[in-house]
Amino acid sequence: MNVIQIREIFDREQRRDVVYADATRQALPRVVRHTPLYGGPGFVIHTTLDEENADAEIAAQLAFFSDRKIAFEWKAYDYDQPPDLRQRLARHGLQADDREAVMVLDLNDHPGLLAQPIERDIRRVIDAAGVERMIGVEEAVWEQDRSQLGARLARDLEETPDEIRAYLAYVDGEAAATAWIYFHAGSQFASLWGGSTLARFRKQGLYSALLAVRAREARARGARFLTVDASPMSEPILAKHGFITIANAWGYMWEPSQPEDRSETSTIHPKGMCSDRL
Repeated sequence: MNVIQIREIFDREQRRDVVYADATRQALPRVVRHTPLYGGPGFVIHTTLDEENADAEIAAQLAFFSDRKIAFEWKAYDYDQPPDLRQRLARHGLQADDREAVMVLDLNDHPGLLAQPIERDIRRVIDAAGVERMIGVEEAVWEQDRSQLGARLARDLEETPDEIRAYLAYVDGEAAATAWIYFHAGSQFASLWGGSTLARFRKQGLYSALLAVRAREARARGARFLTVDASPMSEPILAKHGFITIANAWGYMWEPSQPEDRSETSTIHPKGMCSDRL
């Protein structure tokens, strides 16, 4: 299966049709919009725009979220139309995050990850205490408050346990790295998240071990593809395991506290929400 074919399936299953338990999905004529149910940002992840309607649609989504005082992210992919969509988002005042490589592994074509021996202490997280340890790792790695992420993970583990598997990697009994995976009803894809490792435990194979554990779980659950939004740090490691890059993507963020002025310039806003840190 080539990149174009995989991208078509990805667009349909992971952008246009995907449903999240913690958000309300609204399929509008040109935009698929998700509004949060429990706080946090909303997001726009699929659009069918052109040069004539793009600015009006961006303005409409800004008005929708602004009226509700909800932050939101517009995920722009390098093949989205019109070609200057990213520049238009910036002109409307949305702030760009760093580039992410959208990577996919076809488990049918690259089964090696499934056979990789798990030689690290990887434990499944099933309760609030485990989530607390996960967030401890996340906050130490990223030096940011991750309490909102912790609340979401705890809620998902309790309310939709079949849709998520979360893991911690330990070294000598100490939580050293964390990662999780989501499963999506009606989709061939399982999505990988996290991949954060404390600095003193990096380059010890923890990232690859967490990757292998999640690949096995995905195969056991009937998923064909793994997908991840990869940082430049994790991209080469994922490529060694057979992941291919099907696109580059940028998150464009708007916050209610941002000024309404739609200037020609925007400030880079590095969220670090989805990227991995090995």
